[in-house]
Amino acid sequence: MAEHSKRYNEALKKIDRSKRYSVEEAVALLKTLPGGKFNETVDLAMRLGIDPKQADQLVRGSASLPKGIGKEMRVIAFCTGAVAEAAKAAGAIEAGGEELVAKVAGGWTDFDIAVAGTDMMRHVGKLGRVLGPQGKMPSPKSGTVTEDVATAVKEFRAGRIEYRTDATGNLHAPVGRVGFTEEDLRANVNAFIAHIQAARPATLKGTFVISAYLSSTMSPSIRLAV
Repeated sequence: MAEHSKRYNEALKKIDRSKRYSVEEAVALLKTLPGGKFNETVDLAMRLGIDPKQADQLVRGSASLPKGIGKEMRVIAFCTGAVAEAAKAAGAIEAGGEELVAKVAGGWTDFDIAVAGTDMMRHVGKLGRVLGPQGKMPSPKSGTVTEDVATAVKEFRAGRIEYRTDATGNLHAPVGRVGFTEEDLRANVNAFIAHIQAARPATLKGTFVISAYLSSTMSPSIRLAV
């Protein structure tokens, strides 16, 4: 078993592991925990009562958090002509058609998110082997394949996040930074939880959100009352 740091163990003493904290309590507690020397990311982990083997129960998409995530994302856009110009104006670090597809196919992946116009997917589809394993392949379900490329670039660059459940029914999402105010962190956490609750699969029976935990990069997790 891996040994935790002294800082981690000190933080653990402040958390009542038998308690389920309200979002307000959890955020306030998280900001009092001893942290690292950098502005740690705050992560929300949720365990869902879905059957990951059932395609119609997978939970995947994207969400815009009201206060962003404290990081400007590097976005590229697969599009041409005036749409490419609009994408660059919206903040895309690269925008182009088949030439950009060729660049990525050649191994360039120095970006966080790829957005594509619907008319480009016949070209972008060949990038599955490159972008799929990195979770960067454009998809209609995540909002990265769209008719409105410029708006998508702007939203993802500002902190619109993608999420998807893993093989065990869990999902993780960054919801801000420890340096955010309590008010801003609460707004983001509540917005993301509400977004996921609204994404409950129609075929699911029983409990949807089984548990949820809030943590920072270096801290133990705090269980939420959801």
